[in-house]
Amino acid sequence: MSNKLQNQPADYEPPKIWTWDKENGGEWASINRPISGATHDKELPVGEHPLQLYSLGTPNGVKVTIMLEELLELDHAGAEYDAWKIDIGKGDQFGSGFVAINPNSKIPAMMDYSTKPVTPLFESGSMLFYLAEKFDAFLPAEHYKRAETMNWLMWQMGAGPFLGGGFGHYYAYAPFKMEYSIDRFTMETKRQLDVLNTHLQDHQYIAGNEYTIADIAIWPWYGGVMQGAYEATEFLSVNDYTHLARWVEMIAERDAVKRGRMVNRSRGSLDQQLHERHSAEDFDNNTQDKVEARGGKLL
Repeated sequence: MSNKLQNQPADYEPPKIWTWDKENGGEWASINRPISGATHDKELPVGEHPLQLYSLGTPNGVKVTIMLEELLELDHAGAEYDAWKIDIGKGDQFGSGFVAINPNSKIPAMMDYSTKPVTPLFESGSMLFYLAEKFDAFLPAEHYKRAETMNWLMWQMGAGPFLGGGFGHYYAYAPFKMEYSIDRFTMETKRQLDVLNTHLQDHQYIAGNEYTIADIAIWPWYGGVMQGAYEATEFLSVNDYTHLARWVEMIAERDAVKRGRMVNRSRGSLDQQLHERHSAEDFDNNTQDKVEARGGKLL
C-alpha cells in the first residue's frame, strides 16, 4: 500500500496553497480562523475595581484568577478585581473591545486601571509576572530562586500547547480519532508528566520549597489532566506519577485555588461555577446554582 493511500482522509495530499475550510470539523471549528482582528463591535464592561479581567475558566484563565485570589488572601487590597466571562464559543474574544486589549484574541486579557495611563495585559504568563512584580509576591527576590521560578514559568508556557492543543485536541475534540496524532502527543504529554514527577520527588514546590507563580502557572494544566481533564486519567496512567499527584493535591487544598478555579467557569457542577466575580461575597451568593434558582438574578 502506498503512503498516499494511508493518509487521512485516504488519498489526501497537501495542496500547493492551503485554503481555509470553515467547516473543518471539531468542537472549536466555528471559532478557529487564519486571520486576526475584530469581527464585530462590542465594548467591554468595566467594574469598580482597579483590575478588570476578561476571561474564561480554562487553564489559562484559572492561572490568573488563582493569582488574584492568592494576592487577596495576603490582604493586597489593590488586587481587587472584576472578572467578566468571555464566551469563546460565541466568539466574544473577537469583539472590538477585547481585540483592543489583546490583538491575539485569546483569553485571558486584563486592564490595570491603577496606572496612568491604563495598562493592558494579555498572555497568562505575562500577567502572572506583572502581578508578582506589582505586589512583590510569589516571585522570590533572591537571584537563584527567582531564576528557577522563571525557568519553570517559561517551561509551562512552552510545554502547555503540546498538552492542550496537541493531546487534548486530538484525544478529546478532533472530529475523528487519528492514531498517529494521538500517539505523538500522548508520548509528549507523558514525558512532561514524568519531567514534573521526577522533579517533584526532591522538591516540595515547583521552584523549591516556596510557592511561586511557577506553581500557579503549572497547576491548572497538569493538575487538570491529573484530576480528569479530557477524561484521560486511565489512558495516561496518571496514578504512576505519585510525586506529581502529591503536589497536585497539596495545591488543590489552598483556599485561593479553590476560589480561583470557580471564577468564569462554565462547565461542571453549578455550585462550582461563578460566571462573574465582583466581590468576595459572590462566592457565597452568586454561584450558578443559586443564580438559576433565583431565575437568573445576581445579588
